[in-house]
Amino acid sequence: MMRAIPVAAALGMLAAVPAAYLLTAPARQNSAAVRAGADHAASEMAIPIEAWPICSTMGSMLETADWAALDPDFAAGKRAIVAGDWKGAIDALTSAGLRDARNADIQNYLGYAYRRLRQIDPAMRHYQQALMLNPRHRSAHEHLGEAYLVRGDLTNAEEHLAALERICLISCDEYDDLRRAIAKYNKVAER
Repeated sequence: MMRAIPVAAALGMLAAVPAAYLLTAPARQNSAAVRAGADHAASEMAIPIEAWPICSTMGSMLETADWAALDPDFAAGKRAIVAGDWKGAIDALTSAGLRDARNADIQNYLGYAYRRLRQIDPAMRHYQQALMLNPRHRSAHEHLGEAYLVRGDLTNAEEHLAALERICLISCDEYDDLRRAIAKYNKVAER
């Protein structure tokens, strides 16, 4: 009887954690509504970088109630990205990154902000850092693949698409977004 109590408590915790997550996680947005009118640039020549919308995987950043609220710089950086304040995002996220050097999300967001400022080299370094910290980071794979397209490197972009296919197992927004960007890139390249 004495052993059954700790076992029951452990099993209860194992069941409670996923249930608590499902009950407190924000509902997924309708990805069609998020993507409405949003096309990824396949190359700088096809669509100017300033016309790139926030990709569907970045569009719901403010709605997530996660640990980011504990770091005011990280939260400020996310708000700045949503507002299109790329330099403000870089400043805030760099401060957050100094306190949390092992955070792949911070590195991914920094890469995104640099890419929006047309600073592809620092963007790619941050995406690669995010992938070193978390090799299964879907958004970093998507964004690095898109950065390779901006550079005209279809081979590396397709490698990140293949990585997303292995990671996602079923369809995910990051895979779909990069697949569309590659298709658009190929269409422009055919001209």
